[in-house]
Amino acid sequence: MYTQAFKVLEILEKSDKSVETGEMAETLSLSRSAIWKHINELRQLGYDITSSGDEGYILHDKNQDFRPHIIYKHLKTKFIGRRMRFFDSIPSTIWYGKDLAEQGGIDEMDGMVIIAEEQTGGIGRMGRAWVSPAGGIWVTIILQPQIPIDRLFMLTLAASVSVARVVRKMYDIGALIKWPNDIIIGDKKVAGILLELGAEGNKIEYCLVGIGIDANVNLESLNQTIRSTMTSLSQEVNQDVDRAVLLAAVLKEFENRYEMISQGEFDAIIREWKNFSSTIGRRVRIVTLRSHFDGEAVDIDPNGALVVRKDNGKIEKVIAGDCIHI
Repeated sequence: MYTQAFKVLEILEKSDKSVETGEMAETLSLSRSAIWKHINELRQLGYDITSSGDEGYILHDKNQDFRPHIIYKHLKTKFIGRRMRFFDSIPSTIWYGKDLAEQGGIDEMDGMVIIAEEQTGGIGRMGRAWVSPAGGIWVTIILQPQIPIDRLFMLTLAASVSVARVVRKMYDIGALIKWPNDIIIGDKKVAGILLELGAEGNKIEYCLVGIGIDANVNLESLNQTIRSTMTSLSQEVNQDVDRAVLLAAVLKEFENRYEMISQGEFDAIIREWKNFSSTIGRRVRIVTLRSHFDGEAVDIDPNGALVVRKDNGKIEKVIAGDCIHI
């Protein structure tokens, strides 16, 4: 989608001074208005481009390793990520996505990915703060799924499986999924999934899938409490990982499973999730807003609820709450 715009970007990247509109138009055999259009596309993507007095443009912050044009080079999806928005810093990609979706025109946003270098107000499950410093991957995917609302949790399962599969394949690390939405290495969290939706009655208007991955996060910069519960991929492999390649791979895996969900192949997603589950078969402590209890996690049901055999022998399905491995 951004082929011509990225060609304009290449010209700006190679110059250490302002590049005139006419020069770019001649080089690319485009009109001046086309150059102006592509400059605006690049600005919308998050590139810091300013105009100069001689009707030219200057690109600031060149040669970053995690920008849309770098990610785009590795992207192999059909529609997810073909539209992007990038921010050096933003309170929350998921709230930005919500604002966009509620403005209307969701058909044109389907598959858009919002990316941030850092989030200053990242949100986790149950409204908790999610630490999202520079070096991680903080993205939200805007979707318009045509599935029953009671199957929406399949998107969380699909995103969790996608991240776990990519981490295992790319880095040979035994990543697992902790119910409901954490990807862990050993007993430490390396990624998480958040699902938000807009609906009218039982009709889904839009869905937001938030994915946060501690890729190259500097753990030493975090407080001891947070550091004791999380890890990063760079910590696990003893070097920085290529975030552009990683994100492109995750988006491709997720798109594959999103297509399966759209075709009603829910059982296949559940089977995959179970294969990666670190929770099923474990003793767990469940903490909800109303109660808490211990038991054994024995399954998940077709809607993603955790099936727990309580210590008193009764079976309970947990839709929402904290699951602690004990």
